[in-house]
Amino acid sequence: MKSFNAKITKNLLMRLLFVFTLLIPVFYFQDFYQHFYVYLTGNVITNIITQEWHIVLLSILLFLAVLIPLSFRRRVKWAEYGLVSAFFISLFVEMYGIPLTIFLASKYFLTNDVNLPNNIIEFDFLGVGFGMDLAMVYALFLMILGVFFVTIGWVTLYRNIKKDCLVTKGIYKYSRHPQYLGFILIVMAWFIGWPTILTLILTPILIYKYVSLCKTEEGEILDKSPRYIDYKNNVPFFI
Repeated sequence: MKSFNAKITKNLLMRLLFVFTLLIPVFYFQDFYQHFYVYLTGNVITNIITQEWHIVLLSILLFLAVLIPLSFRRRVKWAEYGLVSAFFISLFVEMYGIPLTIFLASKYFLTNDVNLPNNIIEFDFLGVGFGMDLAMVYALFLMILGVFFVTIGWVTLYRNIKKDCLVTKGIYKYSRHPQYLGFILIVMAWFIGWPTILTLILTPILIYKYVSLCKTEEGEILDKSPRYIDYKNNVPFFI
């Protein structure tokens, strides 16, 4: 009975914190609505960065590096990363190079009486001025959380993979797929921070793809380690 109760309450606090984090946009609905509205309608076109190709290249390299830890638990199949690579490349080209979907949307929805969201953080980086409204700051928090999950999952695997064919220590005591959870949070963060036609289409596709990849990975691990059945029954899929 004690073991059963421990199993139920094991992730309760983490789940409550996670749910609270995901509900923050509801508490600040007006700010998030305004952010999504000006981006999806192209009204933000007068207040975005363009033609900064060094920022584009640096951003692509940094975020494609997130894929490296994701391949540690299984043999990498680079074809699986084609869509996400295209997502990041096109995303950063749009953000700091040529805002194509915002430009296209602005042709039909641009108005003169729309107020842009107020920036709550402004800073300079590599000679470029950046501004972040509330939704962008929230997206940054999700991104940091996602990178944390990816990194801590990789570190846990790296330290234990040679000792035991099935890693169930560290963060893997609380989540069967912490790295993929982190990656999905990163994708969601970019959608929230840069909600354009591009991210609106690709975000649900990427989430579906990587949830499916989690299930494929579980089948591969189960073939190598029958112990995975007990592990699966005691540890949640994501959180």
